Amino acid sequence: MLYDIRLKLDYAYDAPVSGGRHLVRVFPANLPGIQRVVAASLTVDPQPAERSEFTDFFGTRVGSLAYRSAHDTLEIAIAARVEVLRGDPGIDFTPTLDALQKEITGNWDMSPLSPHHFLSPSPRIAIDPAITAYAKSSVRQGISVREMAHDLCLRIHADFAYDGEATLVDTPVDEAFELRRGVCQDFAHIMIAGLRGLGVPAGYVSGFLRTIPPEGEERLEGADAMHAWVKVWCGRETGWVEFDPTNAIFAGQDHIVIGYGRDYSDVTPIVGMLRSAGGQETTQAVDVLEVA
Repeated sequence: MLYDIRLKLDYAYDAPVSGGRHLVRVFPANLPGIQRVVAASLTVDPQPAERSEFTDFFGTRVGSLAYRSAHDTLEIAIAARVEVLRGDPGIDFTPTLDALQKEITGNWDMSPLSPHHFLSPSPRIAIDPAITAYAKSSVRQGISVREMAHDLCLRIHADFAYDGEATLVDTPVDEAFELRRGVCQDFAHIMIAGLRGLGVPAGYVSGFLRTIPPEGEERLEGADAMHAWVKVWCGRETGWVEFDPTNAIFAGQDHIVIGYGRDYSDVTPIVGMLRSAGGQETTQAVDVLEVA
């Protein structure tokens, strides 16, 4: 499946700002067997005084921007063409939870894809007893890790309501869990916290999701979305499997990865600092269009 992706982030400041430094994580990733980036470009207005790129520890492409002169707006846009190569999850050969623990113990790999990086609490995800107990209800005698994670994915979708007004970007995972409401970031964090509480390595995936309008309605420009879902380490043979608890599905042809991390803080689309005397207003528009 081939997609054209357009993302536009607009920032309007109450007063001119200066001295800004930003790290931007919005480029689609090249991932063998999952997706291939045919082309990608980033445009910025106004032009920064300094601009560079690097790859972070987990392999995400990062744009670095620095501003010295004052400006009252900032526009960041990407245009990309990506081929999605994902297939069906296939037959489940993943181990049981007990067998997975033995595989983790015997794993000495500390590369960015090592399961060891995704077992402990991280800046935005604590191991919470209530969330662990909730996840434990998905564990049954002899169940495979993939089947258990899929069951948890389905339960989060059924038990939690999507509500864009219920939480903020920095809402703690335990608060979102108590509310039983939130957005994709919250549902991903809750699933990750539950799995880690059971000793299952789980990480955060940032990306794009193509949406399809209801039958009979026209597709609205900019109506697609940045999205978040979960990757779960399912043992040596299977490796990482990706689940989307917001939509109760395995990640598939409509999921396009930007990057992986321990939680949202590792793959925030834009993070940085600036000198300012007021607030700001942010707007986002995303289009994911299938190429005929």
